[in-house]
Formats: sequence, structure tokens, C-alpha cells
Amino acid sequence: MDTATADMPTSETPLPNVDETETRIRIAEGSLFAKVWTPDARDAAAPAPIILFHDSLGSVDLWRGFPRRLAATTGRRVVAYDRLGFGRSDPHPGRLDVEFVAAEGQRTIPALCDQLEIADFVACGHSVGGGMAVETAALFPVRCRALVTIAAQAFVEDKTLAGIRVAQRGFEDPANLAKLAKYHGEKTEWVADAWINTWLSPEFADWTLDKALAKVRCPVLAIHGEWDEYGSDEHPTRIAAGRGTARILPKTGHVPHRENEALLVEVINEFLRGVVALGSPPDLPPSSTGGGVNPLPREVGEG
Repeated sequence: MDTATADMPTSETPLPNVDETETRIRIAEGSLFAKVWTPDARDAAAPAPIILFHDSLGSVDLWRGFPRRLAATTGRRVVAYDRLGFGRSDPHPGRLDVEFVAAEGQRTIPALCDQLEIADFVACGHSVGGGMAVETAALFPVRCRALVTIAAQAFVEDKTLAGIRVAQRGFEDPANLAKLAKYHGEKTEWVADAWINTWLSPEFADWTLDKALAKVRCPVLAIHGEWDEYGSDEHPTRIAAGRGTARILPKTGHVPHRENEALLVEVINEFLRGVVALGSPPDLPPSSTGGGVNPLPREVGEG
């Protein structure tokens, strides 16, 4: 496991301007808000775009400046969207079920890729969104060219549940819900309840990413903060094991894109440059569920 450093070299090439557009994605259950960041320098030969999956309380707006910086630095189109029930998307019609992490790749990503004309892509997710990125990479072993997780959980850990219980007590203060309402409006209570009640339910206690991880065949980067309050470094270790590398960001907690944005973008950019150097993996039949993985070479993979 590598520890990223705050003085990593950055490119001396001026970053391109980034065009920002808003759109809606239609799925069976409703309409999703999405935003796309496209570097000016992007052309027909541009590398696969990056799809961002937000966390349990997240939204497009809560990514803040990270998508723009990621697009400008990597030269890739970046797409972020609000899941059903979150942000500026339509309300969710009911409760989250225990399969909600896997379901995102099954129900939403095909529609998003079709409507935004995305073929191959990089899956990148934060916290539970990292789990959704893993499930998506497993579901699309040919089209997903790289997988990046940020502070993702790979299983239900006591430390994760303890952090959620602390947050649950914090939401007893109406002021904390009001802060969340800035991003989720009338859906705020549903958002908080969906996170807390799902993760603390006995039915979710045995959830893991193990089956999905066994089907991932693209290069993997699992990023984790040294001070992450919602999970130990066992999570990135398990996610990266045998298929990529785990990187620990120093003096960083559970939200690296807010706490250490510049370093996070540089670590991802370094990884994606290595993926390009590797070239495309051999194609599998679209129905394949995996098999072997493509571990990164030592200079960009496990140390």
C-alpha cells in the first residue's frame, strides 16, 4: 500500500478551459439531474470519460470543484449525476433495498451511457458510490477501462457503523438537516433516513463487494484517507488486492475531494496515465462476468 505525498509533481502544461453543461437523464423511475465537464482540448481521440458516483448524502453540487479540476487535469470528459432521490433528481418512490449498490449499475448506467453517447468509461465513486463503481466495473468488464474508488467501503465494518451512529445523533439537531437541505431540498429527510436505516439494518449486515470484485478485470486504484472516520484501510486493501493499488492520502479524512482536492486529482491523473500506457485489455464477450484481472505493472501498481 502506497502513501501519496503532498509534494507530488504536477504538470507544467497550462490546464485547458472546461465547458460545463447541465442535462437530464431519463430512467424508468424518473428523471435524473446530471452535469458534464468537457475540456476544450478534447477531440475525437480523447480517452474514455469518467463517470462519478456520489456518496450516501451526496449530489452533483457536493462534488464542488473536483469534477472541473479532474476534467482539466486528465483531459477527459467528466460526468456526475444525482441518483434518484438525491439533489436535483426526482424523488425516490420508496425505500432503498439491500441490493441498491449493485442496482445502480444495472438500472442507471445503461441509460446514462446511451443518452450521453458514452461507449467506454472510467468508473469513479466516493464512499458508497465507490461500491457502485465496483459493481459497474464488474457488470461492464469490456466497457469499463479503469476503476477508481475514493473512501469506499468494501464490507460492513464496525467503524463504519459507529460513524453513522454519530451522524445519526448529529441529525437530531435541525440545523444539521438544514445544511443538507441546501442540496436535497424536500428530499432531505429521505436522504438521511435512507443512509442511516439501510446501513444499520440487520438485513444489510452481511453486505460485501467480494463477488463483484472477483469479476473486475480493469486496472484498479483504491484511494483512502489516513484519517477516514468511516472505515479502516482494510477497505482499500481488499478492493485493490490482486488487481491494482491502494493509495493512502495523508492527513485526509472521509471526503478527499473536499479536504485534499489537488492531491486527489494528481493521484488519479497519475494512475490514468499509467492505464493509457498499458493499452486496452483484450475484449471479453459482452455477457462475460469476468475471470482474470489485469494487475497494474509495478511502476503504477502495488509497491
